[in-house]
Amino acid sequence: MDLGTDRPSYVCTPMPHMPAIRPATEADLPGILEIYNAVIAHTTAAYVYEPHTLAMRQQWFADLKAGGWPVLVAEDAGSITGFGCIGVFRSKPGYKYTGVHTVHVHEAHRRKGIGRALLKALIEEARRLELRTLVGAIDAENNVSLDLHRELGFIETARMPQVAWKFGRWLDLVLMQLMLPGPKDPTER
Repeated sequence: MDLGTDRPSYVCTPMPHMPAIRPATEADLPGILEIYNAVIAHTTAAYVYEPHTLAMRQQWFADLKAGGWPVLVAEDAGSITGFGCIGVFRSKPGYKYTGVHTVHVHEAHRRKGIGRALLKALIEEARRLELRTLVGAIDAENNVSLDLHRELGFIETARMPQVAWKFGRWLDLVLMQLMLPGPKDPTER
């Protein structure tokens, strides 16, 4: 969709059945925090034990924005129904053309296409950033996420057995990656 502006194509008026996907603002952080804390408490999608505070989410947001990384939200009728971001894969400079993404959807809004819409928008952002590789780090039991990533062209590149401990059991991590065009003229500077 050509909007005649610099806005990404996913920033548009939502269809009746789909929330709007747009860049996050500081005002969205309480909604993002609510989603993330539910993920921490009830799923193995984040290998985190303790709930985050608003101050932690504010620092997370500031760090991503300072690095030029995108943070997106899905919004429906004024409520944040999901969020996604891309961040640093590894801090060494040789990885500068690789990003790792996160997508989480509010538990009441799962299986409605919100995660797919957010991931597609993040892929568009990764292309805009001229990333060569976009990585997803997914719990091996999260078949919905694994299937979604496969459907969008990601391939499994690593399966790491028992690298995390949560809910009284060892968890396996799957790394999936999507190859993108990357920069026309990569540099070591």
